[in-house]
Amino acid sequence: MRDIQKHIIPLTATVLDAIRMLNEISADLSLTLFVVDPDREGRMVGTVTDGDIRRAVSGGCGLECPVVDAMNPSFTAIPDGNIDITTLKRIKELQIKLVPILDREGRIVRVLSFAGGRSFLPIDAVLMAGGKGERLRPLTLTTPKPLLPVGGKPIIDYNIENLLRHGVEHINVTVNYLAEQLEAHFAQPVGPDSTRVRCVREPQYLGTMGSIKFVPEWHNDTILVMNSDLFTNIDLEDFYLHFKKHQADMSVAAVPYNVSVPYGIFDIENTREITGIREKPNYHYYANAGIYLLRREVLEHIPDGLFYNATDLMETLIAQCRRVIRFPMSGYWVDIGKPDDFRKVQELAQHMNKK
Repeated sequence: MRDIQKHIIPLTATVLDAIRMLNEISADLSLTLFVVDPDREGRMVGTVTDGDIRRAVSGGCGLECPVVDAMNPSFTAIPDGNIDITTLKRIKELQIKLVPILDREGRIVRVLSFAGGRSFLPIDAVLMAGGKGERLRPLTLTTPKPLLPVGGKPIIDYNIENLLRHGVEHINVTVNYLAEQLEAHFAQPVGPDSTRVRCVREPQYLGTMGSIKFVPEWHNDTILVMNSDLFTNIDLEDFYLHFKKHQADMSVAAVPYNVSVPYGIFDIENTREITGIREKPNYHYYANAGIYLLRREVLEHIPDGLFYNATDLMETLIAQCRRVIRFPMSGYWVDIGKPDDFRKVQELAQHMNKK
């Protein structure tokens, strides 16, 4: 979210006023002003960019001409509380950098910046950070695994930053083991928009999905749930659009997993009769990446106070013939479970920082 006022110009202003305002905001490279009508309680009526002004001036418009003569009355805006798939796609395709959110009367509520590929997804996020990380001991004896440093910052911060890049405003972190350290880590707002990360204590270990029931409130109809100790650059916008396109109840991010057998494999019938041989076959699978999108209503299937994993929820939904799909991931993904995994992400982070 940006400072609204520096991008708002009244319909009564002149082209010269617009030039002065654009000069003041030129440092952020988002050279767009939103024209509002003071006589209609500030209703937005158009946009003005530096390109609009150049075209108006070259067409004979002087500096004292009203800004409406340079204004573009066709603009892209988002209704407050309704960021949908079609709007997101259109913004990306047209490479629009600034988009206003309008209330029912057409007044600007706030301004979103899509510069640098940023998105704004209408989801709530839950990062699970309550585990003990026993396979990484002694590193996790005094530090929770999500706070172990990778490339100079805690593992969990990479995932928080990815959420912020996608405009996720409601972020929850479920905590248990060494909870006070994670609570202290997120005591202050994070990111350019000063987003507040809420830590939610689970009184006991309740599995991947069991701890979600302790989140006190939801703001959106789509919930992202993921392990906080993953090292990944998953494109959350693609994940969300795929989820909505297929009208799923649950989507599971999946990573390709290949198994190569270095021997000839027999096809056998009746326990001993060889019917064929496959020489050094390759098998291709998709593995669970530990990242999920859910329709909020499916949370009702998670029992209170019982250990309940994501796989339990999948099986429940499948048994009810609900739509459970997989999202094939691209990019990198490492589940930091063992010391070898931890060393691997340190090398990967070091390589990334050199670029």
